[in-house]
Amino acid sequence: MQITRQADYAVRAVLYLARKENSERSATSTVAEEQRIPPSFLAKIISQLSIAGLLHTSRGARGGVTLAREPKDITLLEVVEAIDGPIQLNECVGNEKNCSLGNDCPLHSVWCAAQAELVKRLEATNFADLIMHPA
Repeated sequence: MQITRQADYAVRAVLYLARKENSERSATSTVAEEQRIPPSFLAKIISQLSIAGLLHTSRGARGGVTLAREPKDITLLEVVEAIDGPIQLNECVGNEKNCSLGNDCPLHSVWCAAQAELVKRLEATNFADLIMHPA
């Protein structure tokens, strides 16, 4: 399993903004350049993160993008799911009826447990924790 490039870029953008002091606004062009994210791709990502309530955007000469909440209040899970949707290791985890083997499948409980652990870990990781670790 691998998160999408778009989710990776979103995490990098949020981490960059989390490192800014006092909710300092950043131009999207600056975020794109410093995080090596294609600007057109970043525009779409910022829009999705804004819709999810994770970023504030403003236009104009004094415009830019900032976090909508404190870094401690934004989890890695929220950012990934804002871009990629809910984490689902296998289609049967969300709905056991999607498995042709049904109740006889020995893997169902493994997929469910693995997904639960991944979600738990991402949910427990916030951006305040991440900015404490130097790059």
